[in-house]
Amino acid sequence: MNKSLITFFIVAVVFFSGGLLAESTNKSASQSEFLNGDARADAPELAYRGDYGVGVRTITVHHPDQLDMKNYEKSPNRYDRPLTLEVWYPANIPEGAVQLTTYSDVLGQGPNDPERPLIPFEFPGRALRDAGVKTGETFPLVIVSHGYAGSRVLLTYLTENLASKGYVVAAIDHTDSTHADATAFASTLVNRALDINFVLNYMAEGDLAAIVDADKTAVIGYSMGGYGTLIAAGAGVSKTADVNDFVPGNEMERFQAGNPQYKAFLDPRIKAVVPMAPWGNGANVKKPTWDAAGLQGIDIPSLFIVGDQDRTSGFKGVEFLFKNAVKSDRYMLVYQNGIHEIAVNPTPAIAKDHFREYMHYQEPVWDNRRCNNINQHFITAFLGIHLKGLNEYQPYLDVITMANDAEPKTPEYWKGFKPWTAVGLELHHMKTVD
Repeated sequence: MNKSLITFFIVAVVFFSGGLLAESTNKSASQSEFLNGDARADAPELAYRGDYGVGVRTITVHHPDQLDMKNYEKSPNRYDRPLTLEVWYPANIPEGAVQLTTYSDVLGQGPNDPERPLIPFEFPGRALRDAGVKTGETFPLVIVSHGYAGSRVLLTYLTENLASKGYVVAAIDHTDSTHADATAFASTLVNRALDINFVLNYMAEGDLAAIVDADKTAVIGYSMGGYGTLIAAGAGVSKTADVNDFVPGNEMERFQAGNPQYKAFLDPRIKAVVPMAPWGNGANVKKPTWDAAGLQGIDIPSLFIVGDQDRTSGFKGVEFLFKNAVKSDRYMLVYQNGIHEIAVNPTPAIAKDHFREYMHYQEPVWDNRRCNNINQHFITAFLGIHLKGLNEYQPYLDVITMANDAEPKTPEYWKGFKPWTAVGLELHHMKTVD
């Protein structure tokens, strides 16, 4: 092997390992790389990171006495359900320390699928592993729920960004639903909202409780995470929905609209929700999960995000959710010609040789880094208003519905966007109806 190839190999190992070498050497080169979540030159104003240093921890918790839905058909046993969390938080960054870490995930969808084998990979992020917390103040809580299959590090572009703006962000690996362990779909349907509420309680009482203001909590959910987010927000499931048939033992009854058990389950500390391409009322669903009556249970602000060519959750289905959540002050951000992947990190480099996994991340029309910046911008404004009372963010949401109808450098052009950079976007707003 010649000297140049050896040098290339060493550089590649250092960059992708994200270990001590990546955090202690070649600081300027590492920080100059474009990492997930970084702002492009055309990023809207609120996409840029905030003033807080960002720490990250991995935490394993157990939700006691839960139904084992994966083995329910054989015997409806109960177990302590394991959940792995990735938690980002405002941190004290020691002088000279580099905010770089490594996240691990796999390509594929569950074990023993020859068409989608599990392939481990790593990627870098801008946070300091196990950094000390920023003391002396408390921060609103944001819970993030991934898709099926997905992972707790599927939206690191957003989780790191929010932590830099003064939020504690807890992303869940939902057991039986991750890239590595996706199995029984019934487990996903039953456990999503249960996991969300359990993690809210854990974060309010756990090791980071001193800096968490759990009374100001938002939930962000993508795809099946959006499904769980809507249930956690008050959208009671229809008695005729397909999901009731997918789950054995009438276990979905606890989430049905009008059930007192469901009403008692809802956590009033959840003050806002961001369903991103939420599954349940569109493509591949014959009997929708929610009807108009059930959606009236959402009485907190909501921001729906969707592509108008989404074939997984179905744009029309998401539009129905938006229009019929009439007791919510709600927005819907639409990516024209976007499909289902408008919410996720850019495609990992390893996926280039695996088309199915490539398309698990990649938008065919949009640049995912561009989507990431737009999502950061609008979610920053939305959560800033509803969790922090930052009303100066309201003008970023009070924009003309169709960005293409506004001329750059005019008062009508979308606030925070550079000329021509809002092309292809829509932002709809519907106020509450008594």
